[in-house]
Amino acid sequence: MKENLSYPIGPFVPPENISSAQIAVWIQEIEELPAKFHSAVSDLSAEQLNTPYRPEGWTVRQVIHHLPDSHIGSYCRFHWALTEDNPTIKAYDEKAWANLSYQNNVPIESSLGMLDHIHARWVVLLKNLSDGDLEKTYVHPEDGKSYILREVVGMYAWHGNHHLAHVVNLKKRMNW
Repeated sequence: MKENLSYPIGPFVPPENISSAQIAVWIQEIEELPAKFHSAVSDLSAEQLNTPYRPEGWTVRQVIHHLPDSHIGSYCRFHWALTEDNPTIKAYDEKAWANLSYQNNVPIESSLGMLDHIHARWVVLLKNLSDGDLEKTYVHPEDGKSYILREVVGMYAWHGNHHLAHVVNLKKRMNW
């Protein structure tokens, strides 16, 4: 079976019923992601960091910088949903952000550190959500859909694992 380079762990498909046990698993995955990412990229050279994980895909460096950008956004979305009634959140063009040229000059340690710190705060927030909090929602302006926080926890656990798989699988394919 051919590896899917775009979606190496498949697309996110939430379970029909999301239990407290499932939420706990997802929170643990979010908590563990920074250490796993550090481990996956710590031995890479500049040339390897500048290698796309797939043809027409982002470089490893872009993936590293993308994660804190995206997860800071999600952290803020949780706050908006918890403090406002079904707010419309701000979307961003992640591809445009990934292509900002200054990021080629940002040490990956900066983004890895941001990932460490945002996840440390985010995990405390997530572990303190009540069942009622998990039912709160926000609206994404691009599709007009309301997203329930219970499901969003899973989306971002998946998101981190999705990008980790991009890097880990590239290293395997390249024998790094």
